[in-house]
Amino acid sequence: MRIRVLGAAAGGGFPQWNCNCPNCDGLRKGTVRAQARTQSSIAVSGNEVDWVLFNASPDILQQIRGFPALQPARSLRDTGIRSVILMDGQIDHTTGLLMLREGKPLELFCTDMVHEDMTTGNPLFNILGHYCGVNWHPLPTAAGSKFEVPGGEHLSFTAVPLKSKAPPYSPHRENPHEGDNIGMRITDTRTGKNVFYAPGLGEIEPHLKPFLEQADCVMVDGTFWTDDEMVRLGISKKHARDIGHLPQSGPGGMIDVLDPLRASRKILIHINNTNPILNEDSTERAELARHRIEVAFDGMDITL
Repeated sequence: MRIRVLGAAAGGGFPQWNCNCPNCDGLRKGTVRAQARTQSSIAVSGNEVDWVLFNASPDILQQIRGFPALQPARSLRDTGIRSVILMDGQIDHTTGLLMLREGKPLELFCTDMVHEDMTTGNPLFNILGHYCGVNWHPLPTAAGSKFEVPGGEHLSFTAVPLKSKAPPYSPHRENPHEGDNIGMRITDTRTGKNVFYAPGLGEIEPHLKPFLEQADCVMVDGTFWTDDEMVRLGISKKHARDIGHLPQSGPGGMIDVLDPLRASRKILIHINNTNPILNEDSTERAELARHRIEVAFDGMDITL
């Protein structure tokens, strides 16, 4: 199984177009050692010919251009992307679908809740119906439910519901439902190795522990370093946990969660532009290195 990080940043990317926090300003001026990142998405393949796209960020066209395997050029109109799986209905994970409108109907997998949001509060599926169209496949979240997708040769998928809020535009924003946000176990059926992918993870619920503990690789929420990161910078009045993200530092934070796991690779993805771990010379980045935790970047390749 090969996993390609197409985008490693949270919504807005890094640097964010209108942000002058120390990270964004420092990257533009060359005073901070860091790499620019597009908005969060990965592609997974079991045969390195057909690819399953996880989330479609607003940066999808740039990401496709940066990864030639997604354009095999076998015919006049072609793509290596065979299926799309949405982990949630957030703007930064779905609006890239509009950039894929020139092709065949999209084989798209998402939960009932995400489908509801994408046909009501933010009706992208309805809009795409006037272009390429969407073949929607309900994504099962019942315990132990495995499923397969077109283009996922040698791969098996298991969706895991996560506690989270629906997007701001959702009709049930203040009334969370199972399926608003999911994690995913992706297993190579030939080797048995698996990755657990959860770019939005706000709480380690009991049912998640086996997925984390049995993973050979974990790719999890790296949005914020501290719970009050945005508050201290004066950007927001909301804490990380208020918007569904478990910070890395502090008691019970992501570092504490990852430390005991057996996974050979522990990777943070969906990193907000304010997070000091983007600065490769920061003390926070050094602390991650001591814990053998990696920071995802655009173009990162993982083979299991």
